[in-house]
Amino acid sequence: QVQLVESGGGLVQAGGSLRLSCAASGRTFSGIVMGWFRQAPGKEREFVAWINWNSGTTYQADSVKGRSTISRDNAKKTVYLEMNSLKLEDTAVYYCAAKSRPFPSTRYDDYDYWGQGTHVTVSS
Repeated sequence: QVQLVESGGGLVQAGGSLRLSCAASGRTFSGIVMGWFRQAPGKEREFVAWINWNSGTTYQADSVKGRSTISRDNAKKTVYLEMNSLKLEDTAVYYCAAKSRPFPSTRYDDYDYWGQGTHVTVSS
C-alpha cells in the first residue's frame, strides 16, 4: 500500500507560480512511477506529468511543458510539481498518483494509488 498526501494548492494570480508537494508513505518506492493529474470542473481527469522514482526521468504534458517541473526528494519520499506562468485554465484539483509497475503512463487508470487532491485556483 502507498499513501499519498498532496499540499501546496491555493489561490494564485495568473502569471504566478506555485509548488505542489506529494508526501508518500508505505511500501518501498523502488521502481515506482509517480504522476500528477488534474481535473477541472466538468472535465475529465487530465495527465500533467510523471517521474520515474529510480531514474528521475520525467515527462510533462504539452499543456504544461516548458512551464512546469516535476521532481522528487528520495529522502523525504516527496514528489513536487512546480508550475510557472500560470494560466486561468490551470485551475483544477491536482492529484498525485503512484503506479506500481515501472512503466510510465499518461493514463489515469494505469495508476494504483491516489491522493485526496489539492485545489489550485488561478485568478485574473
